[in-house]
Amino acid sequence: MAKQSGLTKKIDCRVACVHGDNDIQFMTMALKEAAKAEKIGEVPVGAVIVKDGKIIAKGFNRCITDSDPTAHAEIIALRKAAKKLSNYRLNGCNIYVTIEPCPMCAGALVNARISKIYFGAADKKAGACKSVLKVAGNKKLNHRVAFKGGVLKEECAKIIQQFFKNKRN
Repeated sequence: MAKQSGLTKKIDCRVACVHGDNDIQFMTMALKEAAKAEKIGEVPVGAVIVKDGKIIAKGFNRCITDSDPTAHAEIIALRKAAKKLSNYRLNGCNIYVTIEPCPMCAGALVNARISKIYFGAADKKAGACKSVLKVAGNKKLNHRVAFKGGVLKEECAKIIQQFFKNKRN
């Protein structure tokens, strides 16, 4: 057991070294938000917005609950952050989201002037950072958002995959 525990610590250290301790901490909080969505029957996506090393807003998918096709985790978090800062421009803020943002969310993140998007799992069907479209870093837009994928990607992918597997059964 001790050997297995040590191996786990080494793997965790490697993940932390690649992504940084704060990235892991903030993505873990985004995963907690995703779990809230799952609990109410929503697609389990969660997001947190960070400014100056502190979480200023959280969100999880609420499309079905709110009968609102725009109620994605990122949009919910953006609205809360803008309200908290009393500004629709979120300069100096980063977002941590469990899955690569869709085109709508990526566009909103660009418009809000988010500094960087950290996402867990890539979205090969609708991702708009790199997987399908390149909205976040598009040089034709007047603002570009840096992004980094793969933060806790296995955990982020697992919660969504399990959700849809359960839906099918």
